Amino acid sequence: MTSLPFSLEKRVAISAVARACSLTSIVFQNLVKNETLTKGDKSPVTVADFSAQAVVNAILTKAFPDDPIVGEEDSADIRTPTTGSLRKHLTSLANDALHLPLRSAAQGEDIAEDASWAIGPDSPVRSTDELLTLIDKGTYEGGPRGRMWTLDPIDGTKGFLRGEQYAVVLALIVDSVVQFGVMGCPNLPVSNVEPDAEKGCIFVAARGQGLEQRPISNLGLSKALRQPQTLPPLSSITLIESVEGAHSSHSFSGLFLKHMGITAPPSRMDSQAKYGCLARGEGGVYLKTPLKGSNYKEKIWDHAAGVLFVEEAGGVVSDSRGEPLNFGLGRSLIGNHGVVACFKTLHPQVIEAIKKAEEETKDK
Repeated sequence: MTSLPFSLEKRVAISAVARACSLTSIVFQNLVKNETLTKGDKSPVTVADFSAQAVVNAILTKAFPDDPIVGEEDSADIRTPTTGSLRKHLTSLANDALHLPLRSAAQGEDIAEDASWAIGPDSPVRSTDELLTLIDKGTYEGGPRGRMWTLDPIDGTKGFLRGEQYAVVLALIVDSVVQFGVMGCPNLPVSNVEPDAEKGCIFVAARGQGLEQRPISNLGLSKALRQPQTLPPLSSITLIESVEGAHSSHSFSGLFLKHMGITAPPSRMDSQAKYGCLARGEGGVYLKTPLKGSNYKEKIWDHAAGVLFVEEAGGVVSDSRGEPLNFGLGRSLIGNHGVVACFKTLHPQVIEAIKKAEEETKDK
């Protein structure tokens, strides 16, 4: 196997994310509406979230048993007496995903799978209790030192339910710095310039090794991605932001666009697919600003991999003050305010436009 740093992590993470993507696609095609829960924050959570987290955690804990995991879900919501059918469905889905055939080195050395990760047709069947315990492997509280994985089993749950953009996202943080990331986007076209491009791609990045994209249908096919090195005219730049106004202030974005001199309407999509699109040269700016009066802090699993993708593609990510995101303060980005990602040469102008927009809203 290749001796590049994170080569094992790459094989393991691609395996985990690809299997979870297969699972989520099956769930969408056979979505049972009454198996949707509602979390305390009122966002929908489906059986896909829990079973995808169980699958990823099962593979990670076999390959890297000493690495803690910061995952979005815990199993409390599905241990109740009324969720028996959901647990049964979860058990079936997770085991099916873990028992998919192994990819061999002949299909691509850097995506080869290993039966020692307890995957493949001959791997053991996990019980419901085992899978619930695996989901709860994601309860690590984070911190500034050591290795830890961050996992969002379905980033963009509402996009998933609409049949639009969502992502399965996994990142490795070492001593507060994101070092490796994989993101699967089952509904994202592999190309934004080909009208009939197939859907489904996986982004992979290791710090200092660049960003690549692979079609889910052929993981052995890799394409390096870079943002344009020359700043395009503002007239051709698009702001990428969240679909949901409850996730980011659309009214603030309007003021920001005015001060930037950008006239194109924003492109709105769910999940860290926004980072992937920005990294491969689509859009130009991603902005996420807190709603006025909100105390919400961004979760590290919602940004860790995406930040690395943009940086490895030649862009820059910061908070709205221009400060780097700090992934070593726990499960949330408690030291930061908002998130901005953009072309590197555009960053000073973006931060200045944010300041002007904030001044305009200060007394409102």
